[in-house]
Amino acid sequence: MKVEVKKKVESANETITGADLLVQTLVEAEVDTVFGYPGGAVLPIYDALYRNETPFKHILSRHEQGSIHAAEGYARVTGKPGVVIATSGPGATNLITGITDAMIDSLPLVIFTGQVAQGVIGTDAFQESDVMGITTPITKYNYQVNTLSELPRIVNEAFHIASTGRPGPVVIDIPKNISQELTNDTFENDFHLPGYQPTTKPNPLQVVKLADALSRAKKPLLLAGAGVVFAKASEQLEQFAEKHQIPVANTLLGLGSFPASNPLSLGMAGMHGTYAANMAIYESDLLINIGARFDDRLTGNLEHFAPNAKIAHIDIDPAEIGKNVETDIPVVGDAKQALLALLNSSITVGECRSWKEQIAQNKLNYPLWYDEGDTALSPQWLLEQIHRLSDGDAIVTTDVGQHQMWAAQYYHFDRPNRWVTSGGLGTMGFGFPAAIGAQLGAPDDLVVSIVGDGGFQMTLQELSIIQEKNLPVKIIIVNNNALGMVRQWQESFYEERYSESLLPNNPDFVKLAESYGIRGVKVDTEEDALRVLDEVFNSDGPALVDCRVDQQACVYPMVAPGKGLHEMIGVKK
Repeated sequence: MKVEVKKKVESANETITGADLLVQTLVEAEVDTVFGYPGGAVLPIYDALYRNETPFKHILSRHEQGSIHAAEGYARVTGKPGVVIATSGPGATNLITGITDAMIDSLPLVIFTGQVAQGVIGTDAFQESDVMGITTPITKYNYQVNTLSELPRIVNEAFHIASTGRPGPVVIDIPKNISQELTNDTFENDFHLPGYQPTTKPNPLQVVKLADALSRAKKPLLLAGAGVVFAKASEQLEQFAEKHQIPVANTLLGLGSFPASNPLSLGMAGMHGTYAANMAIYESDLLINIGARFDDRLTGNLEHFAPNAKIAHIDIDPAEIGKNVETDIPVVGDAKQALLALLNSSITVGECRSWKEQIAQNKLNYPLWYDEGDTALSPQWLLEQIHRLSDGDAIVTTDVGQHQMWAAQYYHFDRPNRWVTSGGLGTMGFGFPAAIGAQLGAPDDLVVSIVGDGGFQMTLQELSIIQEKNLPVKIIIVNNNALGMVRQWQESFYEERYSESLLPNNPDFVKLAESYGIRGVKVDTEEDALRVLDEVFNSDGPALVDCRVDQQACVYPMVAPGKGLHEMIGVKK
């Protein structure tokens, strides 16, 4: 296939720049939103954006980290690649945290970095950095454009690679002279990648093995990860669980892949998972992992992880199977395709009544619990009210820490693509810009950004965007004047030596919001919290609510480092 690339001109032979070619290729790729920040090496690209009539929006962040986290939020909610532009040198290096975050959490991004002109690459030119060397270990793939003629093909390859198989970030480094080069040619944009052929359909023999294992199991359990969400397989997962009455535990990033309101749901498993979910893993005799990578925060001490279970692992990335947990039944393939194959299999599940009764008793006897705050709001209570007042249907973004875990525990997701958080990398500063991207990707939905007072201060400059674009993001600061999770660990494991974890001199967040032209409200009582949250969730435009919560509140249950999932602390009957 050939695509004639040109800006809006009368003649197809008019001379255009490489930057114009890039813009037109983005149009052909049906990009609708670009996040970025200009600088010297990408000035030709930004000039092309100015000169060309493009159907997509450009969102100017106030820091490149804001750009890439916003692109991650957009990708997580829409399933489409988030697109980022940054200049060379510090512009590119400011993206590194977000690229790494997207890589470990499997988010599709296409990132364009400017580069110094080819004639001075390798001379330590002004704002030169080795983008290829820096990003090789943290991207699914990366490119440096060497000739203008290959640019359309590279862009199309990048979108394909980022969004197929296991999704991930792809970087395209564009030297400034390529962006400035003039052309009136027509270029190929076809691509052929014989070495990149992700396996989507599972091996039928492995499906038969899994079906046979399920027919023999007395204590089967499904573990659903983010791969179910990426494969758009939530409906098939629920059908499969319902058909065979198999309980379901979720990973942190898999929340929403199975309805929390379904009686078969056990909630989140792992370090701060529910008692019912963790004990089900520990006591199961068949654990079917669908789209999760068995990370350490899920498994705890591997010697005690599902010690009596046969392990089946369905994953589109074969590198994840057997990497952390020895796998008895590997199934390489797309989660939806694997679930459809299992749904079409003849499976007769054995008698599991006592297993389901045991799990039901664990859910009943060991629920999540918390103490009411004495002089401040209980953060767990606050999250329960956010869930109730938003009808449990908001898109929720978070930073990392205690508030993230409370949101995972107390905001019960019934639908996929409503939960946007940083999982594997644990990136503070992620939540608020991710909410901006999520709101742009889902403009008609309620987006609630639940952040800590520490993490919010890392990217709060992006308040400019929601004011400028009048994005109705609702920011809820769970403000305990501390780096809460750090403080909790220091309390539990460092004899209450609170080294640099308390934040007694936070800014006045209400005045900060107002300085950006955004409504800000402080609440420190339950009565005020209920009134303000109800008003905010039912109002147009952005808002910030500074919720003063109990500093001493801890996230429980908790699996301490080196312990097994059955050795939770903070469990109450």
